[in-house]
Amino acid sequence: MRSYPMEFELSRRRFMQATLAAGAGFALPAQANELRLGQMAPPLVLNSLTGEKIATRDLLGNVVLLTFLASYCEPCRDELPLLSAYAEANAARGLRVLGFALDGPELIGDVKKIAAKLSFPVGLLGNPWADGYGRIWRIPVSFVIGRDGKLAYDGWLDKQPVWNAESLHRVVDPLLSA
Repeated sequence: MRSYPMEFELSRRRFMQATLAAGAGFALPAQANELRLGQMAPPLVLNSLTGEKIATRDLLGNVVLLTFLASYCEPCRDELPLLSAYAEANAARGLRVLGFALDGPELIGDVKKIAAKLSFPVGLLGNPWADGYGRIWRIPVSFVIGRDGKLAYDGWLDKQPVWNAESLHRVVDPLLSA
């Protein structure tokens, strides 16, 4: 058996600990550990394509559906017309939908084409991290905030993240009626 000086063993041990700790961060998709249903939703600001800044904190009293999408995501493109129609039909009841596109600036033309057909504002997220919601590693993914500012739906927990009429009625309608 080979013998190493004590300094080498300590530095080797620290190196291995650091490597394992860093690797653990990449092994799992980064989700926001602080997301808890029934707790205050993390604040998020949408910088819309029209130049408007919309902060979720300013929408208190409304039901807010945050949807994360990309122009190249087929399931996203499939659910967006439904979300748009639902948002328009329920705006008077206090529903606000905000779309966060993961596309880079080079795809802004594609995002604008999609956003032009929607009844809700869309903006570029700019990177895959959404403050408080974690790294957006799966799209589409959505979150719903109740009128009281508390997280009512966590899309990370849903195995079928694409909205359909039934899931919108099951998740969002009760919040709009409250």
